[in-house]
Amino acid sequence: MEEISAGGVVIEGDTVLTLRKYQGDWVLPKGRLEANESSEEAAIREVYEESGIMGEIKKYIGYLKYNYIHGNGERVNKTVHYYLMTSDNTVDATPQKEEGFMEAVFMDIDKVMSKLKHEAEKTMVKKAFEIYKNM
Repeated sequence: MEEISAGGVVIEGDTVLTLRKYQGDWVLPKGRLEANESSEEAAIREVYEESGIMGEIKKYIGYLKYNYIHGNGERVNKTVHYYLMTSDNTVDATPQKEEGFMEAVFMDIDKVMSKLKHEAEKTMVKKAFEIYKNM
């Protein structure tokens, strides 16, 4: 099965919007595209739904591809498109508890790099900051 998702690296100053799941993993906001939705629209929607932060896309960062086994045993080939986003609101971050998030915070870049669970997401954060610094 093919699955396409989109998400955002939301940067404000030297901080990045990061979500903590109930089991303790720190991740970037992302989620599946809905019917007739572009990856840009999905990224903005998912960031908002998962964190309460309305991000504004500045630039496409890139994509990740990986495979995983769904709970029903089906193999999933997943592609996740990431966008550099900014927001003028860093105080109203609210985790979407229904999706398993217990914390939504803007975290200092050094702390983010030590907390994110997935190396591929760390790479997206590094790329996003390179782009952000040159804007």
